Amino acid sequence: MRKYLESEMIADSLQGRVRYNCTTYVGMDGCRVFEVFIDNKSIKRFSYETVNSYFIKMGYVEKPQKMNTVEYWEGYWELIDKYPMSARTEYTDEEFCDALEEYRNADIQKSIYSQNSIVKMFALFDKRVGKRTLEKIEDEMKKEPEWLQNIYFLRTDI
Repeated sequence: MRKYLESEMIADSLQGRVRYNCTTYVGMDGCRVFEVFIDNKSIKRFSYETVNSYFIKMGYVEKPQKMNTVEYWEGYWELIDKYPMSARTEYTDEEFCDALEEYRNADIQKSIYSQNSIVKMFALFDKRVGKRTLEKIEDEMKKEPEWLQNIYFLRTDI
């Protein structure tokens, strides 16, 4: 999959600059951490932990300063149900995988206009998206999360 994303489908101007990484840790029960790097700098992480940290940071849940693992994860599933992907800027590893599958199985025009920010990320990196399409979506991109806008600006500045 990395070869497909990093070499076969990447825009020429981003060739060799974008890298995907997947890490699993012992005891994570099959959960993974996906990361996207541009120029060897991590620009986005996808994992349960990044979503839970987001919930804490946003004040959706009160957590004590010093907490154990059980306290850290307390209320997570209720919050993930309450705040769908469209209501947050951090995403799980499963959401990353689902978006990748959607991107792989959809027309590129559908992907670039997707409501799913992760699908749109894959499309922005895609060599099938040209300058005219990027110009057409400029106003829409201003409504996207900052991390996705940065990818758009990287793609349009080159």
